[in-house]
Amino acid sequence: MFDTILIANRGEIACRVIDTCRRLGVRTVAVHSDVDAQARHVEMADEAISLGGASPAESYLRGDAIIAAAQATGAQAIHPGYGFLSENPDFVEAVEAAGLVFIGPSASAIRAMGLKDAAKALMAEAGVPVVPGYHGEDQDPGHLEVEAAEIGYPVLIKAVAGGGGKGMRLVERPGDFVSGLESAKAEARGAFGNDAVLIEKYITSPRHIEVQVFGDGTQAVHLFERDCSLQRRHQKVIEEAPAPGMTREMRDAMGQAAVRAAEAIGYKGAGTVEFIVDGSDGLRADGFWFMEMNTRLQVEHPVTELITGVDLVEWQLRVAAGEPLPCAQEDLTISGHSFEARLYAEDVPAGFLPATGRLAHLAFPESARADTGVRSGDVISPHYDPMIAKVIVHGPSRAVALRKLRRALAETHVAGTVTNLSFLGALARHEGFSAGDVDTGLIGRELESLIAVSRTSPILIAQGVLTLVGLDKMPCALDGFALWQSLAQHVTVSVENDVVPCRLVTRGPGAIDVTVKETIVEARHGANGWRYDGQPASAVFVEDDAATVFGDQTCVVRRVDPLDVEAGAGGSSDLIEAPMPGLVRQVFVAAGQHVTKGDRLAILEAMKMEHSLLAARDGEVAEVMAENGAQVEAGAVLIRLQSEEA
Repeated sequence: MFDTILIANRGEIACRVIDTCRRLGVRTVAVHSDVDAQARHVEMADEAISLGGASPAESYLRGDAIIAAAQATGAQAIHPGYGFLSENPDFVEAVEAAGLVFIGPSASAIRAMGLKDAAKALMAEAGVPVVPGYHGEDQDPGHLEVEAAEIGYPVLIKAVAGGGGKGMRLVERPGDFVSGLESAKAEARGAFGNDAVLIEKYITSPRHIEVQVFGDGTQAVHLFERDCSLQRRHQKVIEEAPAPGMTREMRDAMGQAAVRAAEAIGYKGAGTVEFIVDGSDGLRADGFWFMEMNTRLQVEHPVTELITGVDLVEWQLRVAAGEPLPCAQEDLTISGHSFEARLYAEDVPAGFLPATGRLAHLAFPESARADTGVRSGDVISPHYDPMIAKVIVHGPSRAVALRKLRRALAETHVAGTVTNLSFLGALARHEGFSAGDVDTGLIGRELESLIAVSRTSPILIAQGVLTLVGLDKMPCALDGFALWQSLAQHVTVSVENDVVPCRLVTRGPGAIDVTVKETIVEARHGANGWRYDGQPASAVFVEDDAATVFGDQTCVVRRVDPLDVEAGAGGSSDLIEAPMPGLVRQVFVAAGQHVTKGDRLAILEAMKMEHSLLAARDGEVAEVMAENGAQVEAGAVLIRLQSEEA
């Protein structure tokens, strides 16, 4: 076993690796950017080295600096985590050339699976089923359009060097193919420096089921499957293991196919073979096809760990240190069921826009495993992925594990930045998901209802209002003498950017009616504290003029001045502003140009994703105030339309 390893990553995966190293007595070295100098993974490691800069290109993608840090600190090996340099074969070769061990697969294995078209051809040769499609080198748009027609619509355009949903477009009609191709190529070029694409038949009721594999360079085993069908924008939201509805016959077939895939490239370490599955008529042994292989540890690896009892990071270290596979296939079994929910700093109703801000408060329930790289007081940076944590649970059955997930999400407390926590809770309570009836299109189909479910209830707003005015600690504050009518107090608050007028009326000792818009919530204080319409009060975190109320939903109630509300009423659709800090990737309009409501005016790149900025109304562009490549702050005006009153 190694004495010291360097972790070439940040955030929750760096902390996750450190946890295992501590248990094994392995010393750890962290690397960090300037903005991560006080990060949790830096605090946890035995030693830390600065890489400088802020963006990944200035820090975590500097392979030469990372290798130099490993040599300077006496590390014998480098663990890449996931993302950044984890699937960069040139980095693997540089690590080995420096006399260090790369904790992961060989450069040749990464290259074999790095391009989706070549990987599919290799898998077909190895007897692994692949989706019908075009994986050729001819990238002429006309040729690709002909190939798409032969495959049959709908088709999926995918960047050959892609990942994380980037460079991927679903095209349902022939007339949309050219625009979909141009968009996919542009995104792929910006994300990977390679705009080559492949085209696949789109499965209309698809499920995303992947198999965890582990090899020693010669032999491989599989640690069963994970279902990752709950996705939005081709990115996973909630994962589970094992897959609901999985049969023994199909599990054996998928597991054997995944092992063949790993052994075909001499795979060493942890990897994941991803399959697209036709879920239209149940799970069948002839209804799955190879999509891609991720030659690294996956974000969702904890659900596999919880159902198998295996520490995959420990296996990575042991095999990289020269030990054989820790166990044989027949020694691996499934115990119970596990879920993982990805908690992000993002605005769901606004289209899952990544958010920034300071985590004023962050707490997780003891009943769940929480893999996180941040703490209360930390800032969500615009330079990196906005994941806050992974909330993971395990139970003896799917039903029990799902109940534990719902409770864990309700007991996860985040204040200071907008998150997808309420959305995750709504998903966990969704009837179809509860029944195991999932596919990759579920969130898209149910988005409106899922967002509606996660909207704030009057009960939570009422509790926030009482907390802000201090009556939660003084239940009799409104009691006293009143002539003819009860004492009343008016409070104006904002919730989810909506101005909410409230009225508090005392009805007796410890009895207050809170009118939220037109809904009356009865707040009553007794021996066990406050109850709202008979429900126990939720936990609350207060900072300045904001009260964050936790529960099945997370509600942020801010007190506002009614005069400010009146002065700011009306708003303006003349200005197109940056919703978050980011890079202006492309501006599509010029001054004097006429635009129609919904037209794409610009693309802003932030937190590893591209966001289209659309015209809010018809009009004429008066001024373009940003240029391609400009770095802008949140709220910066990018484009101004001619005033409608002009």
